[in-house]
Parts: sequence; structure tokens; C-alpha cells
Amino acid sequence: MTSHDVGAKGNDIMRIGILGTGSMATALGGAWVRAGHSVVVGGRNTAAAATTAARIGAAGHGGLTEAAAHGEAVLLALPADSAPRLARELAPVLAGRTVLDCTVPMAAGPDGPRLTSAGGTDSVAARIAAAAPDAGVAKAFGICHESIWTLPRPAFEGAALAVPFCANTPTAAAFTAELITSMGCSPLSCGGLSRAALLEAAAVLAVGVWWSGGEARHVFPSPALAPGAVDDEP
Repeated sequence: MTSHDVGAKGNDIMRIGILGTGSMATALGGAWVRAGHSVVVGGRNTAAAATTAARIGAAGHGGLTEAAAHGEAVLLALPADSAPRLARELAPVLAGRTVLDCTVPMAAGPDGPRLTSAGGTDSVAARIAAAAPDAGVAKAFGICHESIWTLPRPAFEGAALAVPFCANTPTAAAFTAELITSMGCSPLSCGGLSRAALLEAAAVLAVGVWWSGGEARHVFPSPALAPGAVDDEP
């Protein structure tokens, strides 16, 4: 058990503030409401926040500060270039909380979508961590299209969806893994926040593959399926 309250579904209830009112805010917020969590939607436009909150059945809505103050975790569902600025603005409120970064730093390029961050320590997640140094930060949820999060329990070919994430503190990592599990998905830890740029680049690569009509899942067969990977000796 954790320190979260226990709800009627038998799951730990997490308090989550969502900053943003767009498609990712709506899809992830809806998934967390279905999982039994307490969600408050915040935006600079409180009317838009009210509309999003009503659409997903959230516990409440309000301004950005109000939503951030509600959450043990705070989702930044914003354009990638805006997220670090907002994290700096709300740094005192975000202190001690887990900040979830689902942004994808992407722009159109001549050969398809391109990564707009330099990678490495310049990932959006790293800039958020620098802007709010007293918060834990986790990079997660950005690889899948937002429509995936509207599925009750995402599973494909008999396996629960694996959700990769990176985090800069053990608390942020544990919270993110627990949240992913509560959605019926499988948490896939990819290391510390220094590896967040890899997730950002992977998201841009996957989008480019999909836009070209390909299937990103066909690129990564299990090593166990490779010839010679299984010892046939008795």
C-alpha cells in the first residue's frame, strides 16, 4: 500500500492536476478518471478548463495554480516549448510533486517530422527539471497517439500496452509506474531523466513512420525471435 487513499475500486486514488485543455489533456485525464483517480483540470482559460473537466468527469477545474496545487502529480499537457516556461512560473507550487511531461518537441521538416530539441541534456524534460528543481520529473505518455489513451485498458495482440518512462527521482519513478499500472498498462522504466531525449526522439521517429504509412512496431522484433537466440540443445 501507498499513502494514497483507497477508493471503491480497490485501487489507490491519486490526485492529479492537469495543466492544459487540449487533446492529450482530455485523453489522459479521461483515462485517469476511469482508473478512479481525482483529477482537476487547469488552464489560463478557465472556461476551456471547465469544458474539458466536464467532458472527462473530472473532480474539478480552475486556473493553472489551482490544478497544480491539487495534484500529487501534475501533467504538463502543453506545447513543448511552453512547458519549461510554465514549470518555472509555477516552480514554488510544483515543489515536492511529480511533474509528468508528455510533450513531443516536434516540427514539420522536408523529410517528415523532426526533433526540435538538441537532445541530450537539452530535452524538454531536462529543461522542466531545471525550471522546477524541487519537483520530481518523469517523461512519459508521449510516444502513443492520444487516441490510444481513450481505450479502457490498452492491449494489443494479447499484451498490455508497455509505457516507457524516465524519471529523475525514485519517488517520481515509483509514482509514474503505479499510475501506468492503474491504467491497465505495463510500466517500462528506461532509466534516469538523462535518457528522456531518447524517448522524445523515439516519439518523433514513430510519428514519421506512421505518417509514411509504416508500422513502428515492425521495427523492433524481440531478440528472442532472432535465429540462434534460443538454445536448441537438449
